[in-house]
Amino acid sequence: MSPAPADSPTAAQRCGLIAIVGRPNVGKSTLLNALVGQKVSITSKKAQTTRHRITGVRTVGETQFVFVDTPGFQTRHSNALNRTLNRTVQGALSDVDMVLLVVEAGKFGLDDAKVLALLPRDKPVVLVANKLDAIHRRADLLPWLKDMQERHPFTEFVPLSARKAADVERLFGIIAPHLPEQPWFFEEDALTDRSERFLASELIREKLFRLTGDELPYSCTVVIEKWDEEAEPDPEPAAAPQAGLRVPKAPVRRIAAAIVVEREAHKGMVIGQGGERLKRIGSEARQELEKLTESRVFLELWVKVRGGWADNEEHLRSYGYE
Repeated sequence: MSPAPADSPTAAQRCGLIAIVGRPNVGKSTLLNALVGQKVSITSKKAQTTRHRITGVRTVGETQFVFVDTPGFQTRHSNALNRTLNRTVQGALSDVDMVLLVVEAGKFGLDDAKVLALLPRDKPVVLVANKLDAIHRRADLLPWLKDMQERHPFTEFVPLSARKAADVERLFGIIAPHLPEQPWFFEEDALTDRSERFLASELIREKLFRLTGDELPYSCTVVIEKWDEEAEPDPEPAAAPQAGLRVPKAPVRRIAAAIVVEREAHKGMVIGQGGERLKRIGSEARQELEKLTESRVFLELWVKVRGGWADNEEHLRSYGYE
């Protein structure tokens, strides 16, 4: 029996917003992608990788989980970009039904404490101790857990590894009872509220960060400047010879994107010797975009220098930062 449409109230249905918060590099985006079952948020070892409020959706039985991945709360580099990222975190916390605070199992530093101080006292907060696979003896967590319980009245404590499917699946049963009974916000098969165009810019930025490592400062971004879709006919009419028709293939997307950096020296880091690094960024991004869009993709990349863009409110708005 199929579930009722999203606009038809059903007493058994539950739906709610769950914020995923934590300091940079604790595995928030990895956890979101695992919960949704598909990549909707980019990941890299570079801090400040997630810069936008990303919504991931997963429907399990009669419950729809709407996860909100947030940027890591910024405690350094107090420019306009980081102030914008922190507003995104604080705005998400005011809207949601519950919160997942992600920390590294057995660790809790000053940056974690600053995130904890932001959490609402009137909403359920689940402490997710991620990277459990790095802990050799579970008993070593007991003193740390006691300390965490004294810091905040957490609703639940969940040790896990975001890379292990069984660990992630346990979270659904823990979260579901805390979500309100109400109709779903999205269709049953929805995965995210973000457009393919947005996801494309994020995938390119992920490859940029991964392939430049620590060389390139975090103040770079990607802007989609052209997005064309067209149907590509099959040149061979053999599939329908009796009618002499051409059978359309999957659509083709022609995408042009600019990588925006702050300094001329950064441009050289992105392009690489003989343009090899930029070619590799484009090649890896194109392959992943073809999987995402289930179509052929032609991707053109170039690099622009915009001095001081990360501390310019007007530039931030034009580049899609809230």
